[in-house]
Amino acid sequence: QEQLVESGGGLVQPGGSLRLSCVASGFTLDYYTIGWFRQAPGKEREGVSCISSTDSSTYYADSVKGRFTISRDNAKNTVYLQMNSLKPEDTAVYYCAADQRGYYCSDGAAWYAYWGQGTQVTVSS
Repeated sequence: QEQLVESGGGLVQPGGSLRLSCVASGFTLDYYTIGWFRQAPGKEREGVSCISSTDSSTYYADSVKGRFTISRDNAKNTVYLQMNSLKPEDTAVYYCAADQRGYYCSDGAAWYAYWGQGTQVTVSS
């Protein structure tokens, strides 16, 4: 059974950093596009970043460009989201998602077939 599990969330002060991890079980992430999404209370789910499998091309939302970095470690079947210079507006539940059409990196939630349960990120002083 395909499963994604996120970890690494928590409470951090503005300007701080967190690294989120997304570990897959039941399938090999090598061939999948992986996306990171977030959803704040009362807001729609937003595409934050993604990475394709074929050429590791990446996408970042304008709101996180220059602060967040997505990477993958295929040996560990894990994708990371390094988040630096965090702001209060980054507070949300963060989800990773996977789709086997690894040739395309999409910021749309509908593209992805598999989802994790999410990890809470809170940026507050």
